[in-house]
Amino acid sequence: MRLFSPIASRVFRFYYDGFRDMSQWGRKVWIIILVKLFIIFIILKIFFFRDFLNKKYENDAQRSEYVLNQITNSNYTDD
Repeated sequence: MRLFSPIASRVFRFYYDGFRDMSQWGRKVWIIILVKLFIIFIILKIFFFRDFLNKKYENDAQRSEYVLNQITNSNYTDD
């Protein structure tokens, strides 16, 4: 039994060969990109985007009511 289908194997091989044959400059760029993604999705989520709905409200009905009120009762005025 094969672990991957032939298409998945070819796609994996394509990217594997591409990264393996990449220049030193390209590898540095990818490292920078991965570090930035880590910072954006992990560090910022932990410190800046806390899940206050779970802390403030006990169940999904209360959370959904709060979100609905925030969406429908905006302070936007049509000029």
